[in-house]
Amino acid sequence: MHVAFGREETHIHTLRELALLLSLLSLLLVNLASLLPLFDSSPEILLPTPSSWILIATRPLLRWDVFHFAHIASRGYVYEYEWAFLPGSPLIMRTIFNLICFIKSLVTGREEQLTWEGLLLGGLLAALLCGSTTTLYQLTLHHTKSPNAAFLASLLSLLPSSPATLRLAPSTEPFFTYLSYRGMLYCAHAQWLLATCCFALASAFRSNGVILAGFIIWGMLIEPFLTSRKVTVRNLLYSVLLTAVIFLPFVWSQYTAYLAFCTAATPAPWCSNIPPLIYGYVQAKYWNVGFLRYWTLQQLPNFVIAAPPLALLLASSTHYLRHALLPRLRTSLSPSSKSATKPETPFLSPFLSPSIAPHAIHALAITLMLLFSAHTQIVLRLAASTPFTYWAAAWLLVEHPRWGKYWVGWSVVWGATSIVLWATFLPPA
Repeated sequence: MHVAFGREETHIHTLRELALLLSLLSLLLVNLASLLPLFDSSPEILLPTPSSWILIATRPLLRWDVFHFAHIASRGYVYEYEWAFLPGSPLIMRTIFNLICFIKSLVTGREEQLTWEGLLLGGLLAALLCGSTTTLYQLTLHHTKSPNAAFLASLLSLLPSSPATLRLAPSTEPFFTYLSYRGMLYCAHAQWLLATCCFALASAFRSNGVILAGFIIWGMLIEPFLTSRKVTVRNLLYSVLLTAVIFLPFVWSQYTAYLAFCTAATPAPWCSNIPPLIYGYVQAKYWNVGFLRYWTLQQLPNFVIAAPPLALLLASSTHYLRHALLPRLRTSLSPSSKSATKPETPFLSPFLSPSIAPHAIHALAITLMLLFSAHTQIVLRLAASTPFTYWAAAWLLVEHPRWGKYWVGWSVVWGATSIVLWATFLPPA
């Protein structure tokens, strides 16, 4: 036991050092790549000539969605299309910036003015505090009972498929990923209230955070039913309450928009929809999001770019459902399993652990949603918020080394390429 504990501590320490090193190297690569000609010169127009090394380091972070987050953080929701972005990232950028200004005012006695560089710096510092890698290690260790499997999966998570997922940009991904992992870890320990708090905060960053309520429902209702065929009324009511809390940030955002657009003399077109949600309206109007809307010949390159994580998630989640979940369902729901509790059959692979079931379902749901009803290349960002991605990659390396090496090779090459594309303002975002 002491040896195992020591090995886990060594793993966590190593992961922290590697995560910090990767963030610094990525920040260096972003700054070097930003010296190349920009496809969009907006950052050069909006940001003044940097006067310090901090401003030089944060300047290349103003790309893609970060534009919208910084604008919302500085002026609030001004334009209709900005309601496609939830308030989590702008709020944390503004909060950290205000905290920095408060500390500086205590030292200098002067008040700082709000600047975009300051907001970017605040977002960067907050992103660096998100310890997703070590949280993934703890979560993987709980489910697989294998320190080696946990370490391998966590190492693979350091090779993300998009710069937005790295802890160097004030995008939604670092915060959403950390809060998702932390909530999943609390679920694994049946700490439902803490898990709900994390999932609710996650849903303030991304709308798909509401899907995380499925982990609460699985742990409080479905798992007890499969184990003992009993679900208490208390658990049912409590899970409904916790699910409502997870939906609260998204609902509040939509309600705020409703007050802004639907109580005026001339309400917006979406106000007559049932339900009257601005989120779906602006996603469809400005980003052409909808069922099969993205399935056009012009978008074929984006499907090709997104193919590796899509294939990994689809193949691994369906493999888990076939070889782990469905056999368990047949056993649990068959009439012969009513009576005595049977000892569990040990799973042959740590990646087929029964407790991973909600993660496989979640990964499959997210993948299908992105494949058919969204900008498919977003999987390059969202894959990082799904632990199952890295469990599947680790499973490939262990059980199918050839395919696993292909995944690692793609992750390294595409990871470096995507940072350069990000810095020069080239798609995919």
